[in-house]
Amino acid sequence: MSVRSETVDSIDDPRVASYQHIAASDRLSGLGLFVAEGRLVVRRLIELQQWDIESVLLTQHAADALEDVLPLCHAPIYLVDQLVMNGLAGFNIHRGCLALVQRPVPPTLDRVATGPLSRVLMLEGVNNPDNVGGLFRSAAAFGVELVVLGPNSGDPLYRKAIRTSMGASLSVPFATAPQWPGAIRDLRLDGFTVVALTPHRTSAPLREIFPHSKLALLVGSEGTGLTDEAMRTATLRIRIPTTADVDSLNVTTAASIAMYHCFSACALNRP
Repeated sequence: MSVRSETVDSIDDPRVASYQHIAASDRLSGLGLFVAEGRLVVRRLIELQQWDIESVLLTQHAADALEDVLPLCHAPIYLVDQLVMNGLAGFNIHRGCLALVQRPVPPTLDRVATGPLSRVLMLEGVNNPDNVGGLFRSAAAFGVELVVLGPNSGDPLYRKAIRTSMGASLSVPFATAPQWPGAIRDLRLDGFTVVALTPHRTSAPLREIFPHSKLALLVGSEGTGLTDEAMRTATLRIRIPTTADVDSLNVTTAASIAMYHCFSACALNRP
């Protein structure tokens, strides 16, 4: 299958005008788009075959690296030299690879209809893109079926979050939770045990959590952690024991340890 591409020689070419907004996430979102950056992420984007790709912008080196998957892409593919790409973006895109994608409206938790769920990750106030991306990467690794975005949580489709997730935020389903902490109560009513992660020494150690048929892990913001209201609404609170020299772990690290403990049997026993 051949790859049809078009050459673009100028940053003023109207075919690539939208790429001038990739550093301004609000402007790009206003156009109903998000950007995927880097060869691994764009490869994953194309392979998934579930996203409405508007166009792909590549240097020749990047096109050569992706030649096996580009035939699967039905969107326009524009070839540019590195200087044109950098001029469009306003900074050095050293991997020479970008794609613009139609931004979907994420479902709300009460409208998720993906069949029965058993492994859920809930975020409250986690807004650092590196942490959001890291959490999605770990969620993919340990078989999480849904990430619930509570109040003040970051955008999984922000380019840095996608890149940090190694493309996992393109494949792990997510939903927003406009009713909070009502979303926690809703999951409990649906039979979930909702486990709040906290460094508080009065909480039960992680080793005391045993497998549940339906379990949701709840993690909070990088600075203040979970709100008291969220912790009161959860089924129980657990902590990861550490030495007295460290009062808490990074949210991605803590959540990854907890996901491994709670979900790895399901994830690692997959065919």
